[in-house]
Amino acid sequence: MRDIFRVRRMWRPRAELKDRYDVVIIGGGSHGLATAYYLAKNHGITDVAILEKNYIGSGAAGRNTTIVRANYRTPEGAEFYKASVKLYEGLGAELDFNLLFSQQGHLTLAHSDRGIITANERAEVNKLLGIDSRVIYPDEIRKLCPQLDLSDRPAFPIMAALYHPPGGVIRHDAVVWAYARQADRMGVAIHQGVEVTGVRVDGGKVTGVSTSAGDVSAPMVVSATAGWTSEIARMAGIRVPITTHPLQAFVTEPLKPFLHAILVSATLHVYVSQTDRGEVLIGSEIEPYSSYAQDSTLDFLEVTAEHALELLPFLSRVKVMRAWGGLCDVSPDYSPIMGTTEVDGFLIDGGWGTYGFKATPIVGVTMAELIHTGSVPELIAPFALDRFWRRELVSEIAAAAVSH
Repeated sequence: MRDIFRVRRMWRPRAELKDRYDVVIIGGGSHGLATAYYLAKNHGITDVAILEKNYIGSGAAGRNTTIVRANYRTPEGAEFYKASVKLYEGLGAELDFNLLFSQQGHLTLAHSDRGIITANERAEVNKLLGIDSRVIYPDEIRKLCPQLDLSDRPAFPIMAALYHPPGGVIRHDAVVWAYARQADRMGVAIHQGVEVTGVRVDGGKVTGVSTSAGDVSAPMVVSATAGWTSEIARMAGIRVPITTHPLQAFVTEPLKPFLHAILVSATLHVYVSQTDRGEVLIGSEIEPYSSYAQDSTLDFLEVTAEHALELLPFLSRVKVMRAWGGLCDVSPDYSPIMGTTEVDGFLIDGGWGTYGFKATPIVGVTMAELIHTGSVPELIAPFALDRFWRRELVSEIAAAAVSH
């Protein structure tokens, strides 16, 4: 009878770290795990090691605020995230895991004439690419979210919103566990508690990594470490135009489900959603200073709570349960850095700012394709590191919502 109730492990106990792999992925977050999964699934490459200095999902993958959307401003960005949302829609079935994906709709609120113009510009770009996105006004906004204060009492009244119906939320830790379980079942080696201390390069080509558990040889090394991209790149002798900033969020005590859309206000620098457990999740912009600190601060709580109450005044008596911080790698044009580098065999997947979790599935597919074929997929070609030297930036700041 005891075996009937025995819980099966999500993935195998860690094996001994080998001294050589075909591919080494630095970082056991959603991007690293997705890349390993699609390497195995799409290309049959299973001699892959994921090296995570802590536990999987301990970084940005477990600290983000779970929003998934495709309503970006540039054609390159919108096309990329559109592909990611499409993959997310079928991901639970593919990975055989309940990811609690809820496409409840995403509202980017406009509080000024300029805000309405920007919303219309984004909507037109989205429509041209087949993305469901349109501008709506208070009467329709009220139907979607009757709890919003749509009066003229707030300092910044709500005049319109960019409505993106496919936008939603998904359980971030479930995404991590699902990718880890399937990658493990296909033979990928997941090594938690193994810190990469150096990237070994010989004659302009990567030869492996040095770790807290010994040296590992590999002809292909991928940096997938949100928050630490510049540090890993520096180990390989590469400078990347990235700064790292803390990002904070908090949740309230659980409430009966009332919020059936994601609310975002760039003017107030706040976004609000409700989790599957009933908590009201509230976040804001990145901190203006560069730091690796992941603590929460009272200043953030006070200012962000005040702005959230301008949208939803009835939350004034609701208790805050917990707050946390994470790290964001921010590039000069607010778009990611993906693909090859000047060191042959050393690939970068970083510079995501606050967009990384949204892109997880399509990052895994495209990075796996790049590793297998050696050719840069069309979807990620615009995000190459050398775009900064070529002055061909992909400026996504107009779609950054509250975060930059």
